[in-house]
Order: sequence, then structure tokens, then C-alpha cells
Amino acid sequence: MNLSEFKEFSIKIPTDPGVYRFLDKSNEILYVGKAKNLKNRLNSYFGEKKHVLAKTRALIKHAHHIEFTIVETEHDALLLENSLIKTHQPRYNVMLKDGKTYAYICIKNEPFPRVYFTRKIYRDGSTYFGPYTSKYRAEIIVDLIKTLFPLRSCSLNLSAAALSRSKYKVCLEYHIKNCSGPCEHYESEAEYQAKIVQIKNILKGHFRSVKEHIHSCMLSCAERMDFESAQLWKTRLEAFQDYQSKSTVVNPNIQDVDVFSFATLEDEIFIHFMKVIDGAIIHTFTIDGEKNVDDDEEKILSLAIQKIRSQFESIAPEIIVPIPVQLEDEKLVITIPKIGDKKHLLELSEKNINFHVLQVRKDRMNRAAKSLPSERILRTLQADLHLKEIPFHIECFDNSNIQGTSPVAACVVFKNAKPSKKDYRHFHIKTVEGPNDFASMEEVVFRRYKRLLDEEQSLPQLIIIDGGKGQLSSAMKSILALGIQDKVNVIGIAKKLEEIYFAEDPIPLHINKKSESLKLIQQLRNEAHRFGLTFHRNVRSKKMTGTALTQIKGLGKVSAQKLLNQFHSIPRILAAPIEEVEKIVGKKMTKLILDYYNSEDRTTSFSEEE
Repeated sequence: MNLSEFKEFSIKIPTDPGVYRFLDKSNEILYVGKAKNLKNRLNSYFGEKKHVLAKTRALIKHAHHIEFTIVETEHDALLLENSLIKTHQPRYNVMLKDGKTYAYICIKNEPFPRVYFTRKIYRDGSTYFGPYTSKYRAEIIVDLIKTLFPLRSCSLNLSAAALSRSKYKVCLEYHIKNCSGPCEHYESEAEYQAKIVQIKNILKGHFRSVKEHIHSCMLSCAERMDFESAQLWKTRLEAFQDYQSKSTVVNPNIQDVDVFSFATLEDEIFIHFMKVIDGAIIHTFTIDGEKNVDDDEEKILSLAIQKIRSQFESIAPEIIVPIPVQLEDEKLVITIPKIGDKKHLLELSEKNINFHVLQVRKDRMNRAAKSLPSERILRTLQADLHLKEIPFHIECFDNSNIQGTSPVAACVVFKNAKPSKKDYRHFHIKTVEGPNDFASMEEVVFRRYKRLLDEEQSLPQLIIIDGGKGQLSSAMKSILALGIQDKVNVIGIAKKLEEIYFAEDPIPLHINKKSESLKLIQQLRNEAHRFGLTFHRNVRSKKMTGTALTQIKGLGKVSAQKLLNQFHSIPRILAAPIEEVEKIVGKKMTKLILDYYNSEDRTTSFSEEE
């Protein structure tokens, strides 16, 4: 992965705690890392390269893409990192491959349960809390529990039958007040179990009253100036405040499950998969899919679950989902948790899928913001005219003549909402006599698209006819004659009210005067009018030059054109001061012109209009 690719990807990276994974082209995990702030941590890989280790440079070189999973706390990130490294054994991870395990607090499944620190989990019905990334913190919590609730630490069999024989004696732990002596019935099992209930509440995080008790003890010691004891209570309070009673990332109470969550965005659905084995998340995966109008979320999720479980060869006997689903495997346990550890796993999956949807939405907004204004305008035009496709190629026609003289037509071409002047075309009207705009439009439209079809060139998505219903109907005759009515869209625009006409609709469309699409149509119409009028003037000038000035012996076409460019008509040439005419063609040519027109009364044969 190079720097430019990462910069594009870095927009999507959150600032939450989590775990990131570098993967190669074959999706093999190269490296797993944790971060308190994912964005800052990943940015550090692609920052200043001066002090980067050779191993890190090699990792970046071989990495094809990066994936990440969001978690609640840095503590959870550490645990998930540990789980993924042990599962996948990435090439570039050198730590945590030695099978190191974290600490747990166990409430033993026995009469008068013991509470102790352990690194091993036995499936004997005992309750385990953790894991804890710090043994010191776990030991402080165990000590605190024993201080608040004196418990037995011996391994005696305190079953009802054994106690009935009265064969035990209290030990030193009882005399130093670390135990209440259940072995000699000094404490009943009900009283002992009441303490266990409170201990479980503490380990589950329900310790508000306990914190208040510790805080009051700390203040009491400080008031007595017993600062050593106050510091001890303060340390215990800090342990409680920093303590995570359990992890949603690794939970020994949950074995093999698959967790699924989903989120929708317009006509799309996104499904997140989280694979949990022995209470540890070992894989996360997100797929995107289209959502049809008649597809409900339950149906889509059911199909996705079967596809994903097949893809990852999952044999987990239980799945956790947010809504009821119907699956082919009747033995599969479907759980929709409301509270507890499984609910926390589902919430973690939902947090990741919601973040994914948020990033998709941001990406689309960024692309829309970065898209060219021309594309935005064309999309608006498409929506206003109800076109099936974006009109990237538009052509507009306009006729030009004055009282039927020198009739011509013009076709201007816009591509991507910008003039493509090399594609502009002008036409001499060949088959129409007199001022007939309708017939002229029919002729030029037929000639234009007959040629495009003969040359196998692409047709425009939109054709604009400058004029109302009459001109549009004439153009449609040619379109129908050529058989391209299903390949192009044709509209007419009337000049006065800026009404848009469609071929088969007698009621015109009125687009908002401030709309960008109407402004684009007006720009096309005005450009066609300008191009056609310029061509018409040139035709008239050439015609005038060829039939009048060039008849003067000794006056060439170049000199005649210079005069017309300056004075625009023969009457103006004759009315102009002789000195101005001489500056353009010289004294000799000026004399020829004046002699030619003064010898006979020819000035009356010319008008200003010519």
C-alpha cells in the first residue's frame, strides 16, 4: 500500500479504540495491532519514514489493504489483538504467539464458593470474570472483595453431609477475621450466598454502592489523619474506577457463536458478521447488498447468514441476531438477546456496521462534492426532463434566414455540458424554397442523423429544437423516418415563455427559471442562434461580394471582403469618406469603385438590409 492509497483510505478511519489488520493481496493477515486511537496509530505508519524500522517498511510494502474493528475501550482492543494473533499467527507479529493467557477471577461452583485469581478456565460450572490485562489490578480486586466480604480460602468439602458430621475446626483465617467460619456453622449458607451475590454484582460492574462505601472510608481515614490507610482506600477506589468487570471481546461464559447485525441505506443493506470461538472474537466481515422494494430485512438477513456461514465454514451451534430469522438448519439455536453478555456482543457488531454505513454515506457525499459541476447540472437536467440516462451528449438546431433569403441552419454540440466546437455543423438549405422554418428543420435534422448513422457515429442522448410545437413536429418526422425515436430524446423550447415541449405531449413543461438545467438549455439555444446567425451573415456577405463588388474589373475578392468587413454594405462604402476607403484598398481601387457606381445609377439597387 502506497502513501496515496493510504491517504484516500485514511478518510474512513475513526478515532475510536480498536484493532487494525494489514492484509496482503490474498487477504492473508500480515499484522495485527491495537490502538487507543485508530486514526492516529495508522497515520504513524505512513508519516515520517526516517526512523521507521526495517520490519515496518517491509510490512507496508507487502500490505495490500487495511481492515479495522472498533471496540469500546483500549482494554478490549488489547484482548481482541491477543485473540486474533493467537488465531491467525500473523507473519509480522513477534509477540503474543507464546500462548500467554490473561487473568480471571473465579467463583467456584461449590458449597460456600471460594473466590480466587486464576489463569486457567475449567468447564465445571464455575463462574469466571475477566480477562484482566493486569494481574496486579486483578489481585487488588480479589483482596478488596475479601476485605469487604470475608470468605473462606480453604479447599474443604463443605457439603451439607460433611458439615453435619461436625468434623472441621475453625482455622487461623477465622481468628484473624478473614473468614466467618462456615465450617462450624458460624455462618449459614444463605448468609454466605448473599455475599456471593454482592460479589457478582461488583464483578459485573454494579458497584455504585460499593464505591460510595470505599469513598466514605477514604474520607474517614483522612479526617483521622490516617493517611496511609486513606491512600490504601484511594488505591482501591482507583482500581474500581479503572476496572472493566468483563470484556465484550473475550468472554468465557460464551462459547462458539456467530453474531450478525445489519443496517440499511436507501436501497442497500449492509450485514456485519462476527465469529466468536471459545468466547473470543477471531474474525469480522462486512458485506453489501442491494435491497429490492419487495424484500424485507428478515428475508435478506436469512439468506446472508446462510451464505456467510457457508463461506467461512462456520459450525457454530448458535447465532446471535437482532431480529427473528428463518434458517434451513433446524438444530441451529437463534438468540435475540435483550440483556447480558450476548447483548453486548450484538451491540459491538451493530456499532461496527453503523460506522461502516456512516463511512459509505460520507464517501458518497465527498464524491458528490468533488464531482464536476457539469455532471451535477446534467443529473439535474436528467431529473427535470425525466430522462432514462444522463445526457452527456446534447445537440441543438436553429434556422436562420431573413425574408427567405440565404436560408441556413446550424447545429451546435455540447459534451459534458460544455461546447464541443469541433463538432459544430452548419447547413445550406437545399430542398426548401422560401421562408419555411418547419420544412427547413425537417431537412437539416434528417441530413444530420442520416450522416451519423451512415458513418456509424454515436447519437446524442438529447436533441433540442429551437422553436415550439411546429418545429418539434417537423424534426420528429425525420427522427421517425430514420427509425431512431427510441434511441434519442427530442424536445423543443419556445422562446417567449421558455416552455419545453415533448413530441407526444401537448402540455408544455415549465422548468424553474433559476434551475441549472434550464440555464443549460438556454445556453445551447443561444449558442445555436449565434452560430447560425454568424454563418448566415457570412453567406450573405459572400453572396453580396460575389454578385456586386467582384463584378468591378480589377477589384479582387480579398479587397472586396476587407471593405465589407469594415463597412458591412455597399451603400455604406459609397457613403464613407474617400480617405477611409483609400486606407483599406488604396487610391486606385477606390477610384475604380467610385467610377463603376458613378458611371451608372447603381446605388439604388442596394439597400441597407443587404
